[in-house]
Parts: sequence; C-alpha cells; structure tokens
Amino acid sequence: MVNTVVGSGTLITFPTLLAVGFPPVLANVSNTVGLAPGSLSGAIGYRRELAGQRARLIRLGAVSTVGAVVGGLLLLRLPPEAFRLVVPVLILLACVLVIFQPRLSGRVVARRRNNRHGGLPLLVGVFGSGMYGGYFGAAQGVILIGLLGTLLDEDLQRVNAAKNVLAFLVNGAAAVLFIVVTEVSWSAAGLIAAGSVAGAYVGATVGRRIPAGALRVIVVIVGVVGAVQVIRG
Repeated sequence: MVNTVVGSGTLITFPTLLAVGFPPVLANVSNTVGLAPGSLSGAIGYRRELAGQRARLIRLGAVSTVGAVVGGLLLLRLPPEAFRLVVPVLILLACVLVIFQPRLSGRVVARRRNNRHGGLPLLVGVFGSGMYGGYFGAAQGVILIGLLGTLLDEDLQRVNAAKNVLAFLVNGAAAVLFIVVTEVSWSAAGLIAAGSVAGAYVGATVGRRIPAGALRVIVVIVGVVGAVQVIRG
C-alpha cells in the first residue's frame, strides 16, 4: 500500500528481513524481487491516470531501466555500508522538492509548456533515481514524485501514476539482474510478492482519493522517516 501511494514500502520490508536474520545484501536483493509484482499491480491500479503519458513513459522508462541495471551492479560490487552516505541526502532532497513543488512549478511553467517531457534535467534525474532504485530502492518513489512533480506540468495523481510505472521498470530490471547473477531467497521474495500485489490494489484505490495536499504531506513524512532510519542504520 505504501509503495503505491508514496513509494517507500522498502522502509518496512527491508528492516523486517534484517530483523529475522537475513544478511543485508541478500535482504535487499530478495526484497527487490518480491516488490516487482506489487509495482506492476500499482501501475495497473492507476491506469486511468496514465492516459496520454505513453510517449513520455517510454522515454523515461528506458532511462530508468538502464539506471536500474547500473545501480544493481553497484550493489553487487560496492560494500554494503556505502549507501548510508548517499541515501539520506537523496531522500531529503526529494522531500524539499515535494514541499516546494507549487512554488517551483510557477517558475518553470513556461519551460514545461515548451517541453512536455521535462527536458534533460528530468532525464538525468530519472536515470539517477533508477540507479538508486537498483542499488537500494527505499523511498525511490519520493524521489520520483519530487522530480516528476516539479518538472512536468501534471497534477500529483497523474505524477503518482507515472511514478508507479517507473518504479515497476526499475524494480523489474533490478530483479531480473539479481535472479540471473546472485542468490535470492525465494521464500522471502514470494511472501513479499503476495503481500505487495494485494497491498498495491488497495493502495491504488485509497491513493486516488487522497487530495494533492494530503498526498504531499504523506510523501514528506515518509521520506523524512526513511532518511532518519537509514542514518541510524
């Protein structure tokens, strides 16, 4: 549910896997594989808000997928402690973008009208978000909502729908990579997959009814909590 509405379900599932004894990398890999079906379910649940976004999502989706593969490779190559230095900064930056989105939107509205895809800044940002999602993934939805909401001329519900599609592509690409090249706990991944699909359906129904202001508050709260959790380790 949290993944579909906000995009930070990993902040629940990943610590749970650690708490029951999974090593960090195995927990992260299994969590990503398990959440991929839920991301797809969330995207389907928001299909009404996806109308007219096909060309944009093809472009951004390709960039997200490449970023996810790069991030997944980094996860398998770099020491597990490395993400603690980067993740809190990314999450808090995304929260700032979400908080000031209405004010920033007024300043970039002319640019957005001339480029309905968000331009190079959005491509670079989505690529970075894809790398982050492939590497760790917690609160990647917060980052995507901040980027898409600021650089696209769309309301927050349509932004949230696009976020779900991009999150599915990132999780799916990273999941395929992990299945091919490293160990996955299929028992953990299967349980997370079952719960994430059911929760995504409920989250899509609930999330569509949340006013833009309330959704923005939820995004920021979850993002700040996520940053604090990662800092505390």
